[in-house]
Amino acid sequence: MLSQLHVYFFHTVVHLISEYLNLQENRINVIHDNAFQDLVRLENFYLNDNLLSDLPRLAFKGLSCLKMLNLGGNQLTNVSKTWFSDLVELEVLYLDRNQLLNIEEGTFENLTSLITLHLNSNNLTTLPFSVFQPIYFLGHLYLFKNPWECDCSLDWLKQWMENYKLVRDIPCASPSSVAGLDLGQVVFPTVNGTCIDPTELNLTTVSSEIVPTTENRFNSLISKLLQQELREEMGNGTESLRNGTLLDSEEGQLSAGAGEPRTQAIQSLLCFTVMWFLFGLFHLSDTNFCLYCT
Repeated sequence: MLSQLHVYFFHTVVHLISEYLNLQENRINVIHDNAFQDLVRLENFYLNDNLLSDLPRLAFKGLSCLKMLNLGGNQLTNVSKTWFSDLVELEVLYLDRNQLLNIEEGTFENLTSLITLHLNSNNLTTLPFSVFQPIYFLGHLYLFKNPWECDCSLDWLKQWMENYKLVRDIPCASPSSVAGLDLGQVVFPTVNGTCIDPTELNLTTVSSEIVPTTENRFNSLISKLLQQELREEMGNGTESLRNGTLLDSEEGQLSAGAGEPRTQAIQSLLCFTVMWFLFGLFHLSDTNFCLYCT
């Protein structure tokens, strides 16, 4: 198996190779600058499933007739804009099944004939629009099986998907509010012309839902406590009637007059106790605390 490709490697066999070169599934981990410069007629080049973690700046210099380049199944983490500068006839490029984290701005700017680009099955989380500037006649873009972070930086890609139908299947890995959705399903609202990330939007939605939920629980709790108090008072009144200890009319009027303040005092005490509990649990503001108990 091959492990390195030097500049002179193909010099003696240049006349034996015309349009096709298959070096896939070797153990190639090093390619030197200008290693393929004599393969001027090469059109299909398979370098996939090797051990390449990097490429020299001028790895494919001179391959001006190349139409298909397969670099899939290697260990590349970065794509340099210098690699493909001479590949003006390239139509299909495979960069899938690597470990790509970054693609340099202007990487594809000289690929004026590119039709199909495979970037699937990597570690890409974002894809700046500048990477594809200028874009020509790209017909198919494969981006699935990447941990995409579907924030506003990918809004351009979503619009591109909808307008040109060139790409699909971009599952979101983060943020958690849209994880599992396809990028095409994510909504990017704008406020004063500024895109709002799904994370920020989700936090805003959750915070607005906490207050009514807390109010409902508080009102329900107060209602139950007051009903219990009324039942106890009615029970005491019934017991007094049974014992024949009815108050006279004057005492009854005084008792009735004193009952209302007593009930209000109990309600205020219960309100204060419950709100103090909720204040510590939900971190309600002092203003809300005072308003609830008035």
